Amino acid sequence: MNVVTTDLGAITRGRPVVESRLEKIAQTGVGWVPANLSITPFNSIADPNPWGSTGDLRLIPDLAARFRTASSGAATPFDMVAADIVELDGTPWIGCSRTLLKDALADLKAEAGLVTKVAVEQEFRIFDAGFGAAHAFSIGAMRRADPFCPTLLAALEEAGVEPEMILAEYGSEQFEITHAPTDALAAADRAVAIREITRDTARVKGWRASFAPKTALTEVGNGVHIHFSFVDTDGRPATYDPAGAGSLSRQAGAFCAGVLNHLPAMTVLTASSVPSYYRLKPHNWSSSYTWLADRDREASLRICPTVTIGGRDRAPQYNIEFRVADATANPYLSLAALVRAGLDGLRRSLKAPPLVTGDPTLMGDEERKALGLVRLPQSLPEALDAFLADKTVTGWFHPLLVETFDGVKRHEIARLAPLEDSAVCDLYGTLF
Repeated sequence: MNVVTTDLGAITRGRPVVESRLEKIAQTGVGWVPANLSITPFNSIADPNPWGSTGDLRLIPDLAARFRTASSGAATPFDMVAADIVELDGTPWIGCSRTLLKDALADLKAEAGLVTKVAVEQEFRIFDAGFGAAHAFSIGAMRRADPFCPTLLAALEEAGVEPEMILAEYGSEQFEITHAPTDALAAADRAVAIREITRDTARVKGWRASFAPKTALTEVGNGVHIHFSFVDTDGRPATYDPAGAGSLSRQAGAFCAGVLNHLPAMTVLTASSVPSYYRLKPHNWSSSYTWLADRDREASLRICPTVTIGGRDRAPQYNIEFRVADATANPYLSLAALVRAGLDGLRRSLKAPPLVTGDPTLMGDEERKALGLVRLPQSLPEALDAFLADKTVTGWFHPLLVETFDGVKRHEIARLAPLEDSAVCDLYGTLF
């Protein structure tokens, strides 16, 4: 089995261990190295980085975050447990993204009395399967992959991910997988497990599953859609208020305002690669502006539909979808940034953003300004500069983590500079 952590390049790495020693390892962990945080998706270490060749850490597995399945068809069971990175004395390490998310959630609960519920939708594309043509969302598109989809669902169910659905998506050979809502930390763990189990299930069939945001310039992109809502400390729904703008509660409205306020600076934490910005464009059913809307899939924050058939209560269903994310971003870091931004809106008692209708690209500058619409960064360098310029956002993290993140992303930018956009898509289709 593997004790794992997900790095700043959104690659899940770790140490293999003997299962019979897991209980002992849960106490003292296994070895890790600070410079591992500076490993890029190209398996090179960003230079310069603040860590060098010195230092030692421990990976402490969280036994509640173990994902095991023998249903993928592999010769041996898939077995993975998420870990926290700590110093040798057991204190949290400043570069552990899982701990960063835990701390953000604890602050949200302590200061606002809110607990976040999250479900993550992830899109991916299958390569090397030799599929014939099929209509989007059709039975034929699912059946041509048979038995991949039921095998994957069975594996995810056995692993404890609580999958809700897999469907053939709009794009060529594209699928989407969802899981049941859970607490935000478990959702991030599940997001990682889903990616790895999906890849493993595809590998067994001789295929390749890619979660890259753009596998080809002419193809539909793969997004990660983060659905979130709140309950109070007694477990009662706290996101919905029929009297609020868009039916947002006061707290949910302030949270959304904080997210949109900081979104240009935090985009690099949720859409973290060069090809991320091939996808984040107008009219791509992704996101391009700081925009709250009711059921509009071009918005950055989308209020999702609720069903009242048979008198169903809207409150427990009501949720908001964050659409500025993809699988080249570390899910713990993405959620930590989302929570920190929303918490800032709560601290400042911000009013809910206006609900925007229409196409921002057809609006004049003054109308966009009046609605608070700001264009999101249009490239990774632009997004990284916006992040570094916002001292509030960088202040959510230790300076050494910011320096490391900057180094990893600068390395990525330089590595890809000589390549055509199409070649970047080809490369990331193999990396993610």
